[in-house]
Amino acid sequence: MAARAARRKPNFLVVLVDDLRFDEFGAGGHPYMKTPHIDRLAHEGALFDRAFHTTPICSPNRASILTGQYASRHGIIDNVARDAASHRLPNYHRELQRLGYETAHVGKWHMGNDGRPRPGYDHWVAYDGHGRLYDPRLNENGTYVQHSGYITDIMNAMAVDFVTRPHEKPWSLFLAHKAVHPDAEQAADGTLKLAAWNGYRPAERHQDLYRDCVFPKKPSMLAPADVIKQKPAWAEAFALKATEPSRAVLEAIHAGEQEEIRLRACMMAAVDEGVGMLLDALERTGQLDDTFILFLGDNGYFFGEHGLGPERRFPYEEGIRSPFVARYPRKVRAGSRHRHLVICQDIAPTLIELAGGRPGPQIQGRSLLPLLGGKPAGWRRSLLVEYWAENALPWLVGMTYKAVRTERHKYIRWVNRSRDGELDELYDLDKDPHELVNVIKRPAYRAVRETLRRELRRLAVSAMGL
Repeated sequence: MAARAARRKPNFLVVLVDDLRFDEFGAGGHPYMKTPHIDRLAHEGALFDRAFHTTPICSPNRASILTGQYASRHGIIDNVARDAASHRLPNYHRELQRLGYETAHVGKWHMGNDGRPRPGYDHWVAYDGHGRLYDPRLNENGTYVQHSGYITDIMNAMAVDFVTRPHEKPWSLFLAHKAVHPDAEQAADGTLKLAAWNGYRPAERHQDLYRDCVFPKKPSMLAPADVIKQKPAWAEAFALKATEPSRAVLEAIHAGEQEEIRLRACMMAAVDEGVGMLLDALERTGQLDDTFILFLGDNGYFFGEHGLGPERRFPYEEGIRSPFVARYPRKVRAGSRHRHLVICQDIAPTLIELAGGRPGPQIQGRSLLPLLGGKPAGWRRSLLVEYWAENALPWLVGMTYKAVRTERHKYIRWVNRSRDGELDELYDLDKDPHELVNVIKRPAYRAVRETLRRELRRLAVSAMGL
């Protein structure tokens, strides 16, 4: 009886793509990229139009996904080596194990630079740091193994092998792709070597996809001189960036060019093929409709919007919005779209609740099940975004911020730069979706500004668990 009850619990498949923008797949609105299998998830499930990263940079946001906590609580606040801390995270997979699940991580970890197994997983495949797009060295359950081939293809095959092997328990697989992050060599401390960037490297069979395709220019794709007219906090940062010895890196990844966008789209072709392989495997083994599938990115990315790129750290929509698609016929209505404010911290409590557990008080996200069940009463009306300037990027020193995003407005507080708030930013997203007009000093927005300042203080204190 207990075994049959356990089998009624859903399996979980989370597919995470590195650096993927909210609009970098077909159903998300990309003008030419073809992602039929990811689109199938959206057509047969739900697409969340307002899903957000609360610290839009790799390591902190990955920790937020796994813990259900804000970065100011779990403590992974940047991409510096966090090996020891990442072994102690209150990862939701630990709770799933207690609830009778077999758990697996396959792919990029990127919280700390070693690829050794972390607590909470029965099966483990990862690699040190950023790994390599071709011929990766993988840590498989504690042993390093050299592989040949394209890393996305290798990860896809390993994921399919896991979901199709016999399981005594319901399972949870976290598949974390290196795509669409560019390739680079790493120094011993985990930092990326400026002189050793190989750039975006699609699988060889996809290199000529989308030849001559054009991503349309957006109104917010402005030169720095034009950006600082509305965003004066950026003046010093842009001046410092112009003096950095990073030209070789920018050239290697075709930063700010149509070729950068095209190569990223080419890299996504292998990711989409893997989603198709997994859907076929689950369907063939009779598990598809018993598996909750979630597809998302680990942070956003700028294609030159607001003078930014290659970059993802900042609180404009391209940096903080995430692709977010869920399929699970038992709970998710096919073809549905949700515009409520969702954050990556909502994943952990959702999966724990689906597994029959109760999210602990340390979890700051909220289960998505009420939204999926059509009962959004009392859902959040605002969310916090936070970032701590990193020493690894000298041009960003001083660009620490906290921001609040509501259904209509966004208020950005530059913590180290704003004297009495004169460098803060406020946007009316209904009237100005591209965040071009900073209305922080307009008398008509005085009440909105003060309300959002109070809300930001409330959210910041709450995020720390105080």
